[in-house]
Amino acid sequence: MKNSKRYNSLLPNGVPRYIRCYDNGGRSIDRYTVIFTGHYTHKTGHAFWYLAMNSEPFHPLGFGQHGESNYTPIDRPRYSHLGKKIKFEDLPEDCQKLVKQDYLYLWDFTDENGKEL
Repeated sequence: MKNSKRYNSLLPNGVPRYIRCYDNGGRSIDRYTVIFTGHYTHKTGHAFWYLAMNSEPFHPLGFGQHGESNYTPIDRPRYSHLGKKIKFEDLPEDCQKLVKQDYLYLWDFTDENGKEL
């Protein structure tokens, strides 16, 4: 899977290609927001997914929540309430892990349990 042309196209150098990452600087518990973009909506009823999380989304006291929107996720000023746009690499390690898990599922590389297809 990881050596396939499609995988390398969607995750160049292991970085999800179709996402937008934001950091609100800690103004709220959901400091980081990641919006999944691209043409994966066959799995989501044509809704676009996003993740809101703190730096420890897997910790029992951490925060990681999924949401969805029917609006096309484009980079416009209406997202300014999410904070500053950042690179995937600027997300904390656990946030990157969660984003990759969902990304691989949305692009048909894993099932809903994270098992490789």
